[in-house]
Amino acid sequence: MRLATWNVNSVRARSEQIVSWMTRHAIDVLAVQETKCADDQFPVMSFLAEGYDVAMAGQGGYNGVAIISRVGLDEVHIGFDGQPAPAPGRPLEARAISATCGGIRVWSLYVPNGRALDDPHYRYKLDWLEALAGVTGLELGHDPAAQIVLAGDWNVAPTDADVWDPEYFAGRTHTSPAEREAFAEFTRAGFIDSAGPFAPGPDVYTFWDYTAGRFGRNQGMRIDFALCSPALDDRVFDAFIDRQARAQQGASDHAPLVLDIGG
Repeated sequence: MRLATWNVNSVRARSEQIVSWMTRHAIDVLAVQETKCADDQFPVMSFLAEGYDVAMAGQGGYNGVAIISRVGLDEVHIGFDGQPAPAPGRPLEARAISATCGGIRVWSLYVPNGRALDDPHYRYKLDWLEALAGVTGLELGHDPAAQIVLAGDWNVAPTDADVWDPEYFAGRTHTSPAEREAFAEFTRAGFIDSAGPFAPGPDVYTFWDYTAGRFGRNQGMRIDFALCSPALDDRVFDAFIDRQARAQQGASDHAPLVLDIGG
C-alpha cells in the first residue's frame, strides 16, 4: 500500500493537481488537510472518477480534513472524544477524521497553528494535542498490535533539525518547548516517525512559507508527519517527501509525504 498525507491548502483550487498527483504516484490512501470547503462543496466527483472514495469533514472557507482511498473506507469517525473547541461556547473545528482503509486505521489531522505564544490559540493547540494524545495513546495501549497511522499537518517542528534556522524561530510557535513536549507524548505512547529514517538532510522539510522566497532558498520546516504504531512501522519499507509537488505552479505551501507499506 502507498499512503500519503498532504496539506493541500484548498482542495477546490487544486483538485485536478491532487488527482493527477495521486494517479501518477499510485497513491492508495491520501490523508488531506486544510480542504477549506464545506462538505457539499468538496469536489468528490473528481476522485470518484479515478476509483477513489472520499470521507470528509469540512468547515466553510478554512480548516477541513478528508481521507481519500481506493482500498476501502470504513468506520469513518469525525473528530475524537474530548476534542476541545477553540474557545468556550465555540463549535468544534473540522481538524480530525479517521477511517479504516485496507486494514489500517488512518487519521487525517490538522493540528491548530497556535498563532503566537501569548495568543489564546496557543493554549488551544496544546489542549488539542493533549486530548488527541490521550485518545490515541489509549487506543494503542489496548491493542499493541493495532495498525494505526496519525497522519497530517502537526504544526510542530519537533527538533532544531526540522527548521531552516532555529534562531529565527526563537520565541515563536511550532518550536516552543511546550509544543515539542506535546508532540513527544505521542512517541512516548509508542508511535513512530516512520518517514524519518528515509528523508534525511536537505529534503527533510515539508512546508515552505509563500513569503520571502522561502521555497527557492529551501528555508522550510518539517511539520507534516505520519506517526505509525509499532506494528505498522514494521511494514514501512520506504518513504519520501515529494518536493517537486511544492515546486509546481499554483502549488500548496506543503509537500506531500508518502509511505510505502508492505504486506
